[in-house]
Amino acid sequence: MPSIQPVVSTPDLPRLRTFYETVLGATQTFRVPDEGPEFYVELRIGETVLGLVQRDDTQIGAPVRIILSAEVPDVDALLPTVESAGGTVPGQPNDMPWGQRVAHVLDPDGNMLNLTRWL
Repeated sequence: MPSIQPVVSTPDLPRLRTFYETVLGATQTFRVPDEGPEFYVELRIGETVLGLVQRDDTQIGAPVRIILSAEVPDVDALLPTVESAGGTVPGQPNDMPWGQRVAHVLDPDGNMLNLTRWL
């Protein structure tokens, strides 16, 4: 059975890695190369893997083409952590008609990350 792994391009891999470690408790499970500046890392977040790749020509804040979504224990309590880790919280969380509390936040590169919790 096929599977999909999101890989995010960034001009500042260490900064973005730290954001996902701080906000979602990600742990690095793989990196290339083994020594020296990182080109690629894999982060385990719960049962999923997120890849980050260093690309100096990545345009941050470009129009959003993909949204990452993470189920978290407490959406509201995590918002100060998003900001202290370099992300942005453009608005307050909302209770959606399908039964989730959702906060639309941006990582330090401007990629959208939805923090969600089932009500």
